[in-house]
Amino acid sequence: MKSSESLTDFYRRVSFKSTSPASRHRQVGELDHFNVYRRNDMTCKDYSPYNRRDFYKISLIIGSGTLYYADKGIAINKRALLFSNPNIPYAWEAGEGEQTGYFCLFTDGFVNTNHQSESLQNSPLFRIGGKPVYFIDEEQEKKVGRLFEKMLLEIDSDYRYKYDLIRNYMNLVMHEALKMQPADSYFKHTDAASRIAAMFFELLERQFPVSHEHILQLRSANDYAQQLSVHTNHLNRAVKKVTGKTTTEHISARLIKEARTLLKHTDWNIAEAAYCLGFENPAYFNNFFRKQTGKTPRGYREGINGKKPVPNG
Repeated sequence: MKSSESLTDFYRRVSFKSTSPASRHRQVGELDHFNVYRRNDMTCKDYSPYNRRDFYKISLIIGSGTLYYADKGIAINKRALLFSNPNIPYAWEAGEGEQTGYFCLFTDGFVNTNHQSESLQNSPLFRIGGKPVYFIDEEQEKKVGRLFEKMLLEIDSDYRYKYDLIRNYMNLVMHEALKMQPADSYFKHTDAASRIAAMFFELLERQFPVSHEHILQLRSANDYAQQLSVHTNHLNRAVKKVTGKTTTEHISARLIKEARTLLKHTDWNIAEAAYCLGFENPAYFNNFFRKQTGKTPRGYREGINGKKPVPNG
């Protein structure tokens, strides 16, 4: 399973119809990326693979399909707004018939310009554990559609402050959704356990390797459950059912594997390794390592090919 879909991956996966000027707006690689499209200007596969995206996405969906994420799915058979969070993996399976509407995609950097990144993560529209689908009526479709058309008009313009204006239009779309009640007609996956377990292992591997710039953030089963938008008990049951081991056992085993790699292949001292592995202090790391391996980190390093411990290690 691929860890996530980047902007570059997205543009490789889709293609533009010959009548669409959309390719002019590509800004792949920019931290403040924004783009907006009519859905029928692009040719997409009927199934979008199950993974994360490295960007936010707001879609006005006119057409049928099924959205899958975490342990849930929802049939979309009428007009809907969909708010996709980069922290939540999902898949989209298109139904029969024409797919129209609009969508915009954007990165944290685009929102950060307006200092809204933190509030966006906490918004009911994008919040982990929230409900990302809002069914709308014909009048709401027209209102939201006009806002998307204004975004399309501005992104083609030479107006100096067009992206500030586009941010305002995007905020209006979000405020329209906040006036509504989210959809609640979700169903459970029949293969929920295997899907959740696969998502857990994919997310676990994404945490490594660690470095001074990439310090381990997810340490507990609860941390992973929050990222995957499932209850901790549900995650634990799924992982235990599929593998026979608990979530905590898998996390601990992966931590030890990474710790051994650091002790064997780097000259980091014990405090550096502990910090990058997310431990509050070296003593906690020493106790964890000894409990899992029967040796202290220093003792393990000394025993590797008879080497002496690294100074300050």
